[in-house]
Amino acid sequence: MKIHLWLNDKEISDEISPDMPLLEYVRTKGCYSVKRGCETSNCGLCTVWMNKKPVLSCSVLAARADGKEIVTLEGVQERAAEFGTYLANQGGEQCGFCNPGFIMNVLAMEDELNNPTEEEIKAYLSGNLCRCSGYESQLRAIKNYLNRNRDIE
Repeated sequence: MKIHLWLNDKEISDEISPDMPLLEYVRTKGCYSVKRGCETSNCGLCTVWMNKKPVLSCSVLAARADGKEIVTLEGVQERAAEFGTYLANQGGEQCGFCNPGFIMNVLAMEDELNNPTEEEIKAYLSGNLCRCSGYESQLRAIKNYLNRNRDIE
């Protein structure tokens, strides 16, 4: 089947198998930040944005991306690097395997929620699993990142 989409602002038309997961498709296009974790939609490692909303690419068919804008970590590198600094400063990066999906969700949350409470942050990121941290360092990094411009104003 034929699909036409925008992947990280690049227009693409392709012939795909109708049962190809979006995760597999974006990896064939060099987006290796999108990782295979659980394959059951439980870990968040495969998070990408579809029309600016986070989706789990392991459970979305590539065919659903037809006519849509798909963004991976490769498409938001500058923002990701900025948040990544906050994450590293708080010791929240640990092994880094979960970081790409986690960062995609943090950036989506920043775009979607205005001044979220700690409870809203936890709820928004509840689908992201990290086997290395106790989440407290990640939570501190998120709060510092979201409040970074308050000191300037």
